[in-house]
Amino acid sequence: MTSASTRERDIAIVGVAESDVMGAVPNKSSLQHHAEAAHNALADAGLQLSDVNGLMTAGFSTLATAEYFGLEPSFTDNTSVGGSSFVIHVAHAAAAIRAGYCDTVLITHGQAGRSTRVAVPPDRNLPVAQYETPYGMIGQPVNYAMACTRYMHEYGEERTRQALAEIAVSTRKWANLNPVAYMHETPMSFDDYHNSRWVAWPFHLFDCCLVTDSGAAIIVTTAEKARNCRKEPVWVLGAAEGHDHNLISFMQDHTSTWSRETGPRSLERAGLTHDDIDVTMIYDSFTYTTLVTIEGLGFCGPGEGPDFVASQRTAPGGDFALNTNGGGLSYSHPGMYGSFLLVEAVRQLRGECGDRQVNRKGAPDQPAAASIVNGTGGALSSTGTVVLATG
Repeated sequence: MTSASTRERDIAIVGVAESDVMGAVPNKSSLQHHAEAAHNALADAGLQLSDVNGLMTAGFSTLATAEYFGLEPSFTDNTSVGGSSFVIHVAHAAAAIRAGYCDTVLITHGQAGRSTRVAVPPDRNLPVAQYETPYGMIGQPVNYAMACTRYMHEYGEERTRQALAEIAVSTRKWANLNPVAYMHETPMSFDDYHNSRWVAWPFHLFDCCLVTDSGAAIIVTTAEKARNCRKEPVWVLGAAEGHDHNLISFMQDHTSTWSRETGPRSLERAGLTHDDIDVTMIYDSFTYTTLVTIEGLGFCGPGEGPDFVASQRTAPGGDFALNTNGGGLSYSHPGMYGSFLLVEAVRQLRGECGDRQVNRKGAPDQPAAASIVNGTGGALSSTGTVVLATG
């Protein structure tokens, strides 16, 4: 790294974990996944629940989660803008700690996305129910497929299709190295990808994320408290957030997400450049999400993503380590995924990833030193980006 030391290390992630069992877990509720992940993250940090005085989550109310945990927080944040929420919570935790509202924040997530049998009916008064659903825009596979179709129109159908295949296959290779990935024991070839059934053109089945039961938690605290935790801290160096639409029909450019704003801002605030990043964690609700976010973060220009990911560059052994846990496509995706991005980034920076461990650029005997994490939520709507580093 060239410039990480220019930013103060005052906020750290000191604990991360998943719920005990992930995948298809029909005997556990969403709150159980919340609680297991929180318990495991506290153990990872060497902290007790009594050390926590800030609570953040999305999807569930912090009222419900705090009561279930037996926690009475002095600061609470229920910002909920889709799967990016938990990445955004890291910046909110840092702001709350710096403002003196709390000193140790638990960000928790749990979702029985695969096994839940109680559906929440949509609010028919919302604009989406009035102006999109009647015309066939009935869920994210359709919404994201429409955006991807526009990208194909502008930058070429064949080269875009190959890029989506590259992302799906390379991400599965990472999952094959992750013992807790849902698709750990299931390899994927390019033929498997192209022959999988259609979901919403141009998406095959393997362009779409999994639907699992799982939870994840992250603990953010001060530099002073981090010194007494079990493991070396992972520092929060820079962050940015934002959103520019809710309805996919209001998205001004379907080939570009708000990561074009949050990526450069987070790197600037961290004092890092793209060349400093060893591991990139990008929300992959669909292969297209990954492709368009690589461009938005500034690793390449608009329309250059297909060339950037060519020849399995993002797979194990490639020179651009991407979604090393197997991603939402092949590891876990209970419905909201951003928390899991953070768990893997922290583990990579700690050197805890075994066969899938990424090394620092120019130092093959040392674990990765810097990571950029980007979450996307809604219909390519919201973005949260965080830059993390060790040392």
